[in-house]
Order: sequence, then structure tokens, then C-alpha cells
Amino acid sequence: MDNPTGGRAALCARFSSTVGSPCRPLPYVRTQLARVIAIANQKGGVGKTTTAINLAGSLAEQGHRVLCIDMDAQANLSVGLGLNPRTIDRSIAAVLLDRSVSLEDVVLPTQTAGIDVAPSDIDLSAAENSLFSAIGREHALREALQGWAHEAYDFVLIDCPPTLGLLTINALVAADSVIIPVQTQYYALKGFNALVGVIDQIRNRGLNTELRILGLLPTFFDGRTLLGRDMLAELRSMGDHHIFQNMVKQTVRLGEAPLVGRPVTAYATTSEAARAYRGLAREVIELG
Repeated sequence: MDNPTGGRAALCARFSSTVGSPCRPLPYVRTQLARVIAIANQKGGVGKTTTAINLAGSLAEQGHRVLCIDMDAQANLSVGLGLNPRTIDRSIAAVLLDRSVSLEDVVLPTQTAGIDVAPSDIDLSAAENSLFSAIGREHALREALQGWAHEAYDFVLIDCPPTLGLLTINALVAADSVIIPVQTQYYALKGFNALVGVIDQIRNRGLNTELRILGLLPTFFDGRTLLGRDMLAELRSMGDHHIFQNMVKQTVRLGEAPLVGRPVTAYATTSEAARAYRGLAREVIELG
């Protein structure tokens, strides 16, 4: 029997009444575990949330089931996928702090077929502080993903906050790999080594020995300018990291899509931004 105060069924019912569309049934059970990808960079404004939303849209468009996890208290991912954080009963914060609350209890469908979201809200800020005194604090998200989420989805995309705090550490410990969006501007490159250092520490300390950097994603790229070309060259020189071929440029359509709660692939299907993210999805699939 469904929990009358929570659970996916109850949340879906409330969501359906809000957006006027039916809730999809529980995702099908797969024989392969989901790929878990964290999208991280401690610098804000580099396109982490934009990448999470639109990579999810591109993967879903290709028939994959995608779970997006919003690990930022600003809840931009949740809003960008059409949810209103003020109407959410429980968010990912409850999952991280209360072992009796499962990830399935807070996951909601979105307006885009194939994409579900574990939303965030302002409680996540307090949750990070509370996690510091918790046993196994770095593993809270990883433990929440075990079982149902791994079996129900093809991809789990984690949108990290713009810090290297405990929420980002949780995401990196839970992930198989990391995509690092890097704005092709001078100051955006300066903090890159700090993030790589944290990833190395997570591996070396045994928190997640299999974690790998899937690639660096150039964002806000403008190949018409000398600065853009120089920054791309510098990015390519920063270690032996894969650089995604499908770079993301800032476009009007990319900025408009979150206003309607949809990925750009659904909002402006033939736009340059949609083509770029479809290409990124193909690269992600090929990299395995």
C-alpha cells in the first residue's frame, strides 16, 4: 500500500494535478546498472545546470531513461525541468539526512518524457551542515542510489553546487564519472586544478577508486574571438583530459528553454544549441 503522506505515487498524483499531465508509471527494471555522471565545477555560471538539463533531454530523446538529481540548494535544475520547489513536500535533502526516506520517495516526473528528477529546495543548505556530523557522510548519496535507481534508469545525472563542499563530495563519491563544464574565459580556468585535486583525493583515499573524468566541456565558446580560441588552446593543454568536440555556445534559445521548464532539445529542436547537446550525448554514450 502506498504511504498516504509521501512516496512516488502520492507525489505523482499531486504533480499531475499541478501540471495537468498524467504521471508516468514506475520506470522499467533493467538488467544493466545506470551510468552515474556528476556535472561539477566549483565556479558558478559555467553551465553545469544547463548541461545537466540538456544532456538529459538529449539522452531521453534517444530513448534512454534519465534521473536528474539536483544537489544545489538554489534548485535551478528543478525549476529548469518545470518544477516549483515551493510546492515540493520532500527533496533530496530528506534522502541525505533521513535513512528512512528513500530516493524513490522524492523522485518526480517532469514535463519531458523519459526524465525524472530528485528535486532540491532551500533545506539542502541546512542538510549540508548536518551531514558533517553524520556517520558515513561522504557516502549518503551513493547509498541512496543503490538498488531501485540503478536498476530503473539508464543514466543518473547529478547537478553539483558551485562549491567543493560535502554535497559535491557526495556527488563525486556516488558517480562513475565527471563532466566538467569550463567556460572559455580566463578566470574560469583558474580553479580547474582544485577540482581535479579533489577528484584525485577521492580516488586516493578509497572513497571512489573508479571515479574518472569523462571530459571537459567548453561552454560559452566563441570561436570568432582570439580570447575564445586562446582559452580553448589552454584548456587542451591542461593535462591529459578528453575535450568534448561538441562545444556549447551561448544562444538565445538556450536561455529561453528553462523559462518553459523544458530542455532545449524539446523547446527549440532545430537550434544550434539542441544540435550541440545531441552531439554531446552521442559522445557520452560512445565514451562508455
